[in-house]
Amino acid sequence: MKCPFCGAPDTRVIDSRPADDNSSIRRRRQCELCGRRFTTYEKIETMPLMIIKKDNSREPYSREKLEAGILHSCHKRPVSAEQIREIVDGIENALYNREENEIPSSVIGEMVMDRLKNLDPVAYVRFASVYREFKDVDTFMSELSKLREQSRSKTEN
Repeated sequence: MKCPFCGAPDTRVIDSRPADDNSSIRRRRQCELCGRRFTTYEKIETMPLMIIKKDNSREPYSREKLEAGILHSCHKRPVSAEQIREIVDGIENALYNREENEIPSSVIGEMVMDRLKNLDPVAYVRFASVYREFKDVDTFMSELSKLREQSRSKTEN
């Protein structure tokens, strides 16, 4: 780190500690040439995650939007806020572990449905009906039939 006072290229770290927000490190440094001290902050550089929508437009990833969609599907269902947070955390971790800057919204939708299907079938159907844009009762019934078959096969095993 270059000294902001004299421009010398060599400084040493004399103290390091987490910053107030715990997402960065505060370092006290001392210039080897002039002896003056200064503070720097070190933070991980992240690229914003962009979501590719169905119409090919792009928008920044929003945890709040993901939570709201799941929360809406789980309205008046026996699903706790903790369970919803765990689903969102799991999806978020999976998205960031993909190490891609752009992710199709369809990938996120499938992740949500996979998790909701195991958590609460009614919440799953609610989410799927909006996500897959069920056009009529037959489409809705078809999805329910698939869900019933999966439920039966689980109980038989």
